[in-house]
Amino acid sequence: MEEADDRLIEAGTPVFRRTTLALAAAGFSTFAVLYGVQPLLPVYADDFHVSPAESSLALSLPCATLAVSLLVVSPLSEVWGRKPVMVASLFASAILTIIACLVPSWHGFLVLRALTGITASGLPAVAMAYLSEEMHGRAIGLSMGLLIGGNALGGMVGRLIAGVIADFGSWRIGLGTIGVLALLAAITFWRALPESRRFTAHRMRWREVPGTFTQHFRDAGLPWLYAEAFLLMGGFVCVYNYIGFRLLDPPFSLSQATIGAIFVVYLLGTASSAVTGEIASRLGRRKVLWLAISLGLLGILMTLSGNLYVIVGGIAVVTIGFFGAHSVASSWVGRRALRDRAQASSVYLCLYYLGSSVLGTAGGWFFVHGGWTGVVAFLGGLYGIALAIAIRLSRLAPLPR
Repeated sequence: MEEADDRLIEAGTPVFRRTTLALAAAGFSTFAVLYGVQPLLPVYADDFHVSPAESSLALSLPCATLAVSLLVVSPLSEVWGRKPVMVASLFASAILTIIACLVPSWHGFLVLRALTGITASGLPAVAMAYLSEEMHGRAIGLSMGLLIGGNALGGMVGRLIAGVIADFGSWRIGLGTIGVLALLAAITFWRALPESRRFTAHRMRWREVPGTFTQHFRDAGLPWLYAEAFLLMGGFVCVYNYIGFRLLDPPFSLSQATIGAIFVVYLLGTASSAVTGEIASRLGRRKVLWLAISLGLLGILMTLSGNLYVIVGGIAVVTIGFFGAHSVASSWVGRRALRDRAQASSVYLCLYYLGSSVLGTAGGWFFVHGGWTGVVAFLGGLYGIALAIAIRLSRLAPLPR
């Protein structure tokens, strides 16, 4: 029984604080490396003479390679162990980011970004599996929220650093700074994360791997949670991918540094993920998920305003709603998957990053042909479907204890 296992990590203990610090640092590193380029998309469009949709490949391409790589890396963690895979992932991603800032050509830069997506895949699903195995049920909602909070903090700091430095200096210096910070976060993670206490390595029979993934699609809830990951992340990334193009143009005509500063609202995502995770642990995930998605939909509609303050408020509301929903859905996956949790988490994150890649790039078509109104119509459809799924999940029968 879970309650009788003294190896499980309880909230408030020293080992809980060490674990959450380490995984927050890991989330910070991974998201800074992946999403630090987002405010630079208009800069890439100008410097490399590519379209807005093509410039989005700097983000969409690593998200796509990460999504596919997750399906390979998570089974490897069952053999090699959770911590070794995550440590290798963080160090490799940081080093590739530092190298990428030195490459002169657009295609060479994209190749390194694609490789960064592959190396970054060793962290997300494995971290979720680690928490599902090591944390007590009473602590998993908070710990998952803090992990996602680290993701949000990394996304915010990466975007802010890149945007501000690009305005006053060079985007290459900004990206190199992100790489150095990611390297420091990797060192922190390596030294702080406790070794697994409830993980047992086992020999992987690769012919059996497809079955470890497909079994999760027979569950009554997991496929719907995977759909939520695809829709919510795809819509969220679209907001941040193209809002910069809108705010650079009249009537706003903001500077790159100002647009980068707007990403400070990511701090709200840090708080939202932890708070929503804790609320979901108390009230139940089925009662909280649809409310978080509704909040995100409200924020999307707010960005239609012609008032800059309302637009920034809308971005903040979208961020709070998205990270709250992601915190609930991702921890729900860990609780519903009774076996092969790394694979269950990797499928969720595969769809999560595919949504970022596919829908994030598709939003560029709506922006080119319909402006920001076209993007909002696209996002409204995505979040409307996500809300309908969340309502369906609220009626899902719980698993037997």
